[in-house]
Amino acid sequence: MVVYFLRHASAGEPLSDARKDENRALDKDGIEQCGYVGRAMAALEVELDAILTSPLKRAAQTAALVGKEMGYQGEPVIDDALRPEAGFGAFRSLLDRFDGRKSIMVVGHNPNLSEFLGRAISGVRTGAGVELKKGAVAKVEMSGTMGTLHWCITPRMLRRLHATATESSRPKTSRK
Repeated sequence: MVVYFLRHASAGEPLSDARKDENRALDKDGIEQCGYVGRAMAALEVELDAILTSPLKRAAQTAALVGKEMGYQGEPVIDDALRPEAGFGAFRSLLDRFDGRKSIMVVGHNPNLSEFLGRAISGVRTGAGVELKKGAVAKVEMSGTMGTLHWCITPRMLRRLHATATESSRPKTSRK
């Protein structure tokens, strides 16, 4: 099974009230990041059997916006195993429930999503030192309980690629 690990996009500064923070929405940059990531995944012809997301608003919005850009037809599945305070055991159980799927995307939060990614590719309790930036997505091919990291891209990388492509597609003016 291929698992795409996607950290929620930019949602501004955390709120001190945990209940209110759960409803913190993506900001303008976050919405833009979702567009870059979704279009890149569509260009890579990524097809998903399921999108799984934390119930927090910023993660659910990220899942929906990226999925829409990719042309994903289903609705994201909300699961508490992707909440910020969830442990690795809950995450492993989530993967086990979707084991028959070819390809899924999990959308969550740091520090636990980076921990889950690191443990999936290292197979050890401490995990590999991988940090997902906001809006970053990593492709991991799982074989049993071990995974192989194929790539990790950030919205910043995609924004630069887009700017470079836009610049190179502009007509050149000749100087005489």
